[in-house]
Amino acid sequence: MKTTSQPSIDSNQLYQPLIPGLPDEISEQCLLHLPYPYQSLLRSVSTSWNKALTDPNFHLSKITLPHVFVFAFNKSSSLIQWQSFDPRSRRWFVLPSMPIPNSSPSVCPPAFASAAVPHRAAIYVLGGLRSDTQSPLPTVIRYSAAENKWSEAAPMAVPRSFFAAGAIGGRIYVAGGSGSEAAVERYDPETDAWTVAAGMRAGMARYEEAVVGGKMYVTEGWTWPFSFAPRGGVYDAASDTWREMREGMKEGWTGVSVVVGERLFVITEHCECRLKVYVDEDDTWRYVGGGRFPSEEVRRPFAACAAEGRIYVVAGRLWTAVGTLSEAAADGGLSVEWELVEAPQAFGDLVPVSSHVLYS
Repeated sequence: MKTTSQPSIDSNQLYQPLIPGLPDEISEQCLLHLPYPYQSLLRSVSTSWNKALTDPNFHLSKITLPHVFVFAFNKSSSLIQWQSFDPRSRRWFVLPSMPIPNSSPSVCPPAFASAAVPHRAAIYVLGGLRSDTQSPLPTVIRYSAAENKWSEAAPMAVPRSFFAAGAIGGRIYVAGGSGSEAAVERYDPETDAWTVAAGMRAGMARYEEAVVGGKMYVTEGWTWPFSFAPRGGVYDAASDTWREMREGMKEGWTGVSVVVGERLFVITEHCECRLKVYVDEDDTWRYVGGGRFPSEEVRRPFAACAAEGRIYVVAGRLWTAVGTLSEAAADGGLSVEWELVEAPQAFGDLVPVSSHVLYS
């Protein structure tokens, strides 16, 4: 019986360039400049685009463009809404709805904490508080910018609300909070598992925190009109130990913090909301020179983050003050110039809880 042989397929015939007429190296750079929420939609353009856009190496090693991610809620309905801001196009993108655990039909948005792991292009939302029972939650919800979707991760051992969270060396550390006293846990995204870390010397709730290098600085912070002295601690991830925060740092921490490089800044919560920087050598804070912060337009509460020498202060209505830092030529100090970026009118009822930078 005679059989019909199948024609061989040349491997070159299966190859599809990303963009006809351009080398793939250049085409990849074009794809990287696509607004990240659209990357998943564009997988249907061609087989080669789908392969490139789903390649983990494409997202985790080549991404260099920062986006500001803002956890916000509607002040009337408490409905949670995540937004992403592209500093280059000045456009906002709505993220998919963050899933709320079935056991918590109503939650208090400010009770959550969140932390970003930039090299994984991921944000983790932790803890929370049920509005109906006032019970802290052990929830951990992960957002992947590469996939533009949410998923549940391993819950914390200790339910928490109004607590500190920060990422050090790719791991997430959570400390204290309502319902957890002085307990501290660490989360490893690689294994999706929690382990116990050294406990705080004294439990505190409703924190302001910042990660500088391998240390997480945690403070109760001053509350205007500064009616009581704050407490503060410093966690060293390398030695898994806590120490007391220095007096100058603690007493001068009078607002929302943001870290630029290895420098800790605070946007003060009173008067003209001036920017100041912590000077480790003499345990003091110094005001940063330059232009006036647009305090009349950008009103508390603030959520701050930084990327590429710029500070992004997101406020009510999601209006954003963008501060560009530079070295002042005259005295060698720092200077900042502020620019106001208005948000769409549809954001008029939104209040920020936190913000992070991912390279998406």
